[in-house]
Amino acid sequence: MLLKSVIFHYHGLDEQEKQDLERTANELDAHAEYQWALEFVSQDHITSFERARHYLNDIIADYTKEKRIELINMVWQANNLKGYVTEMEATAMLKLAKDWNVQRELIDLVLK
Repeated sequence: MLLKSVIFHYHGLDEQEKQDLERTANELDAHAEYQWALEFVSQDHITSFERARHYLNDIIADYTKEKRIELINMVWQANNLKGYVTEMEATAMLKLAKDWNVQRELIDLVLK
């Protein structure tokens, strides 16, 4: 929930993104995690991406490469649902993909 929340909030959350976050929370039965992610972002919107990046990097370092690709792909696909990906969102995802050593895989997903 934090990953999606911080990417969506990177440029300002719109209504469609809010609905996607709520739908994801319902699908994953992750309402407490969603509220935590919203509070994390609201603590300091300006630094939320970098704080989340450090937080997630500590956790995701232990994930398999396939799982890291799956997470980046999930966010890419969620952004594509609205029909576009902003430059800021793409930059945020590229930074995370680089941190997680899946930058080439993200680029391959984008080119498909």
